[in-house]
Amino acid sequence: MAEITTGMRPVAVKHLPDVVSVQQKLAFLHEIAGIMNTNRPRLVLDCSRLRECNTSTIHLLLHCLEEAMKRNGDVKLAAVPTPAGVMLVTTGVARLFETFDTTEEAVSSFHQLPLPAEKPSAKQTTRSERAA
Repeated sequence: MAEITTGMRPVAVKHLPDVVSVQQKLAFLHEIAGIMNTNRPRLVLDCSRLRECNTSTIHLLLHCLEEAMKRNGDVKLAAVPTPAGVMLVTTGVARLFETFDTTEEAVSSFHQLPLPAEKPSAKQTTRSERAA
């Protein structure tokens, strides 16, 4: 597991195995337990080696995201192979993760400021404005 620091809080990068079995899933969760037990964990999962996206893989991704969100952190995916990406879209899991072409892009995304929310135009009003 690599940990990348760029003057801000570190971002951990972890490679997913080519196929995730139940035993590998448990070992993987044990390996990242130290990262997940910190405040605001930042984890990039490098999926470049992933050959098969099965239910164990999906469960692993969801478990990582759940643990990170419990601590106000985030998990991002990098280098997702096309077949795995199709499976993630088909199951609806893809919409839960930010996905990047490379690990470097995923790590960099943790250090970018979020875009400001758009202000409503004159035609767009909120319910509270309409009620007033």
